[in-house]
Amino acid sequence: MPGLGTVLVSAAVAVAVLMLATWLVSLPIRNASIVDIVWGLGFVVVAWTAFLVSDGADPRRWLLTGLTTVWGLRLSVYLAMRNLGKEEDYRYQEMRRRHDDRFGLVSLGTVFGLQGVLMWVVSLPVQVGQVPATPPSLTWIDYLGAAVWLVGLLFESVGDWQLARFKADPANKGKVMDRGLWRYTRHPNYFGDFVVWWGLYLIALATGVAWWTVIGPIVMSILLIRVSGKAMLEKTIGRRRPGYDDYIRRTSGFFPMPPKRASR
Repeated sequence: MPGLGTVLVSAAVAVAVLMLATWLVSLPIRNASIVDIVWGLGFVVVAWTAFLVSDGADPRRWLLTGLTTVWGLRLSVYLAMRNLGKEEDYRYQEMRRRHDDRFGLVSLGTVFGLQGVLMWVVSLPVQVGQVPATPPSLTWIDYLGAAVWLVGLLFESVGDWQLARFKADPANKGKVMDRGLWRYTRHPNYFGDFVVWWGLYLIALATGVAWWTVIGPIVMSILLIRVSGKAMLEKTIGRRRPGYDDYIRRTSGFFPMPPKRASR
C-alpha cells in the first residue's frame, strides 16, 4: 500500500515536470506570465497524482480531488481568457529588464521553481488527506469543509465575473470597481481563494492525522494578504486608478465588511 512518502514525492515530481515544461515554453515566447495560468492547473495535477498513487478512503479521495479540480480549472481558464494575447505582466517585465539576457535562467528558479515549491506546500492538505484509510466514509467535518470550499469558490467566481463585466464597459476605463462584492472587500477574488483552501484543509483534518498540513492554508493566506496578492497589487494601483485612495478608506482590505461612510 502506497504510503505518505510515496504520495509526497510523486506530487513533487509532477510539479517539477509541469513547471519545467512551462518554463521551456516561456523561453521562445518571451512571456513568463504563463506561469500564472498554470498556477491553478498545477494543483489539479497534484490532486490527481495523489489520487492515482494513494490508497486511502475513496470518498475523501474523490472529494478532495474533485473540489481541487473544479477550483483549479476555473482559475486557469479564467486567467487564460484574461491574459492570453496580452503582453507580459509588468512584474516579469521589470525582472526581465533587471536581469537582461540572464532572465531566462534566473526565472527558472525565482519564478517557476519558486511557484512550484509553493504549489507543493499549499497543496499538502490535498495530498495528505488522500492517504489515510480512516474514517472510511465522510464525516461532518468533511461536509463542513466542502461547504466552506463552496463559499470560497462562489465568492471568487462572482468577484471575477463582476470585475470582468465592469472592465468590459469602456465607460469604466480608469475607474475604481466598487460594486457588488467589491463594495465589501477590495479583493473578493483573493478572499475566495483564502476560504477555498481553508475548506480543503478541513476535509484533510477529518482524517485525524493530517492536522499538520495547516501549513498549506497558512502559506496561501500569507501569499494572498502579505506577499503576491493584495500587498503587491496595491503597491501601484493607487497611481493607476484615481480615487483608489478613497476606496481604501471606506472598503475593507481583505475580509468582507460593510463599507465605511465617506468622511465629510
